[in-house]
Amino acid sequence: SKETQGQQEKLKEEHRRRAKLLNRKLREAEQQRQRQEELERLRKEESQEWLRRLYSIQEEVLRINQQIGVHNRHKDLPGVDFSAYSNRSNQICGEVSGLVRVASERGFPAQVDMASAEQALLEMQGLIASMQQEIGLAMEEKRRREEAAAAAAARERQKELQKQELAKAQAPSPAKPVGGKSPDAGLQVKAAEKTLQWYHQLQKEYDQCVASFSGLADSQDSQVKRIRMDLQKAATIPVSQISTRAGSQLREIFDKINSLLSGKSVHSGGRNVSVTQHPQGLAFVYFKLAEKFVKQGEEEVASHHEAAFPIAVVASGIWELHPKVGDLILAHLHKKCPYAVPFYPALKEGTPLEEYQRMLGYQVTDSKVEPQDNFLKRMSGMIRLYAAILQLRWPYGNSQGSHPHGLNHAWHCLAQMLNMEPLADVTATILFDFLEVCGNALMKQYQVQFWKMMLLIREEYFPRIEAITSTGEMGSLMRFKQFLEKCLQRKEIPLPKGFLPPSFWKL
Repeated sequence: SKETQGQQEKLKEEHRRRAKLLNRKLREAEQQRQRQEELERLRKEESQEWLRRLYSIQEEVLRINQQIGVHNRHKDLPGVDFSAYSNRSNQICGEVSGLVRVASERGFPAQVDMASAEQALLEMQGLIASMQQEIGLAMEEKRRREEAAAAAAARERQKELQKQELAKAQAPSPAKPVGGKSPDAGLQVKAAEKTLQWYHQLQKEYDQCVASFSGLADSQDSQVKRIRMDLQKAATIPVSQISTRAGSQLREIFDKINSLLSGKSVHSGGRNVSVTQHPQGLAFVYFKLAEKFVKQGEEEVASHHEAAFPIAVVASGIWELHPKVGDLILAHLHKKCPYAVPFYPALKEGTPLEEYQRMLGYQVTDSKVEPQDNFLKRMSGMIRLYAAILQLRWPYGNSQGSHPHGLNHAWHCLAQMLNMEPLADVTATILFDFLEVCGNALMKQYQVQFWKMMLLIREEYFPRIEAITSTGEMGSLMRFKQFLEKCLQRKEIPLPKGFLPPSFWKL
């Protein structure tokens, strides 16, 4: 009947509906199972990756620990004690090994274990970096002592003939006749009396400063040694971090140095450091800071001329607030580069050969004098730094006050150079570097007087340099000649490369 057929159709429809529902549930169950399997696979892969990373961290920590053990053998370095580094390094190795053991037992490391391992590696890397820095400073101190000892021993071995030969080679020679005429007479072979008095006064202050912190410098007490090392790092590391990157960075470095000199506590090498930790701390920091500024000129500026300006502007600002640092910068500079005075030391009776060589600015190691190219490169770096200091002021300082050692000193220094008989190779190099860095500022300050001096250099002084220059020394002479001619032709001395524009201080 129709009624029976209708019921059968309904049953078939219900059956099809339930079959579809069952199939959907089966598909969903299968998809859920596949998702669970995928998640489990990913979890296992991540766990394996974490485990591999943990093993990698362990290997790196053990490698650094071994490296610290090798460095710990530097028992011959003065004023160092690496036991704290070694002890902490061993502790970190034990902690990481414990994390690896727990992870191996569990089959995978927990997230908190990985964070602890990464932190341990960072601390280990910090340990080795700090240790290497301390070793570098200690090796520099050792080298300085060895050089001093070698110099003292070498003085006994010098002969009068060698001294006479060196004196003859280095003494200013009267210029030969130029163009059939003798050059004007009257140039000096030594600095003016007032300049010499200034030079000797600065050297006296240098010696007095060294004597004033002898207790700190010579102490063998382990605690005093640590204070000495901390103060040296706090004074020198910020100077080595000066760069042309941004004005904001220079301001941070300046503030850190100023805080240290003002008696405040600064953070350095993982510790708080202050000059108040030792009665002689401030004098020691004055000396080491000034020494580092000059050393940056001798090394960094010698290799990268544009580095003179950021170093000089920080030095000038510190000089303005702490005049003692400025006097010591000059004393260090004059000791390493007497041509910045300008002062050409004469050989005196009884002066040992190597001591005289050092007075002229040469580096002497094992009785061997450095090559002339290296000597001129170092002198160039220091003269460029000095020329930059003479014209720059710290932009955040007291704008009402005067520069502590400004362009009037630059003018006086240049005039003094031109009043003295030239030295072959040296004078052309020094004048070129000085004028290339400071010439633009002197031109703006002294205008007509400056151009009169430039003409005097070309017409009268340059022929004197040329007359005493041998064939092998023509490089520095020709570079200076081209500079002179180009500037006089254009009636302009360009801003030196690397000069800090106003926009630099907005970075």
